[in-house]
Amino acid sequence: MLLADIARTSARIARATGRNDKVALLAELFRRAEPSEVPVVVTYLAGRLPQRRTGVGWRSVRELPPAADEPALSIAEVDAAFARIAEVSGKGAQAERKRQLDVLMAAATEEEQWFLVRLIGGELRQGALDAFAVEGLAAAVAADPGEVRRAVMLGGSLGSVAQALLAQGPDALALFQLQVGRPVLPMLAHTAKDVDEALDKLGPCAVEEKLDGIRVQVHKDGDQVRVYTRTLDEITDRLPEAAEIARRADAAQLVLDGEVIALKEDGWPRPFQEVSGRVASRLDVAGASSELPLHPVFFDVLYLDGEDLLDRPFVERHAALARVLPDKLRVRRVPVPDPADGPTRVAAREFAEEVLARGHEGVVVKALDSRYSAGRRGASWLKVKPVHTLDLVVLGAEWGHGRRAGKLSNLHLGARREDGTFAMLGKTFKGLTDVLLAWQTERLRELAVEEKSWGVVVAPELVVEIAFDGVQRSTRYPEGVTLRFARVVRYRDDKRAQEADTVAAVTALLPQ
Repeated sequence: MLLADIARTSARIARATGRNDKVALLAELFRRAEPSEVPVVVTYLAGRLPQRRTGVGWRSVRELPPAADEPALSIAEVDAAFARIAEVSGKGAQAERKRQLDVLMAAATEEEQWFLVRLIGGELRQGALDAFAVEGLAAAVAADPGEVRRAVMLGGSLGSVAQALLAQGPDALALFQLQVGRPVLPMLAHTAKDVDEALDKLGPCAVEEKLDGIRVQVHKDGDQVRVYTRTLDEITDRLPEAAEIARRADAAQLVLDGEVIALKEDGWPRPFQEVSGRVASRLDVAGASSELPLHPVFFDVLYLDGEDLLDRPFVERHAALARVLPDKLRVRRVPVPDPADGPTRVAAREFAEEVLARGHEGVVVKALDSRYSAGRRGASWLKVKPVHTLDLVVLGAEWGHGRRAGKLSNLHLGARREDGTFAMLGKTFKGLTDVLLAWQTERLRELAVEEKSWGVVVAPELVVEIAFDGVQRSTRYPEGVTLRFARVVRYRDDKRAQEADTVAAVTALLPQ
């Protein structure tokens, strides 16, 4: 298959207005592709490069060589070119990457160049992100979209599932099961305004403390232990504390879901930034461990000694967790078997207040019968936090004034639309320390795709956690809503833009 086939399909999808039309276009393209090509094709049309990090950014594509007259680049040739670019390192690497990229671009037509530029910058606006790609793939082989989605979550990548499906048909879905050593995307929670609302929605449940740390997934297979982040990056060598807990656990095979935090001497949690900095550091892990010891605690078990527990109810998974880990290594919780019982409901409220008094974020209320929906924001888990926060994407920034002159200060904030694009919700310059302001200015200039007199427009890559007092209607912004008194809490380097909160999540907070 030629790159031109993908570029044309991408353009047609961008013009399509209906979901069904987009899915049909994707299905048609997938049917025409060879199984060996599908992992690359489906990843491109989901808006990503398989290589993830190539060292090539927007600056490298600001000036392009003249385009080719006729399409000749195959998908395999383009993928191989990006693989070679990703391997470039050492002195002069940036210039060499640019040289190799120019060779690739010179072989591409104008239409193909435009597609590649947007693919490199994460700016494909055709709306064919993962959700549409999954549905298109399911339609191409007449499979159930829900089963395909589950296979993707358990199979490690959309591309690997696509290749198997195109080669073997729907029966290939049975091949994708939870495997120890292959991480899955974590289950996430929706939001409730308070504990009472969560109890009313869920029925029999448990209220667990919500910790402000790093989400981790720990896999144990005999003596082999691996630790992964929520974005599926392996960090085993940086979290010896979590690995050691798994080794001591009373199980031969195990997959744990939990959080890593750091505590002060008085038991008060240390700021997220300190934990993130310790986890991000690749240098002198032993020294870092002694200076800032981390405390892993776990709240779920997904696999235990040959048994996949994903479809087992939460009450059974927690019982299994209690068999392999002691109390001190599990998050604190209060079971609520009957939310209609007055004293039990009061105890749940008091527990949530105690969690806040101990310096933690809030609580997560989990239905006792909930399955573990890997990679999904399940309605059977509800988080309750005293202050509204959203994870939004930075779309641009304005130059500051006064003591902030010369710094990119006022952030343009965006939420994710259903089609994968981003809608601006408002701006904020509040909550920025001098250190964060300096870092932000440097990073946003690297991500700039356009410079204006007022500031920069940036590629939508940085996720920032924003606290706010409420949501109100506004005609100034495209979705008709904006945030009241928005302020920066922290940058979320553990999240991708595709995991940012949605416009629907924001509008759901409008006063009724």
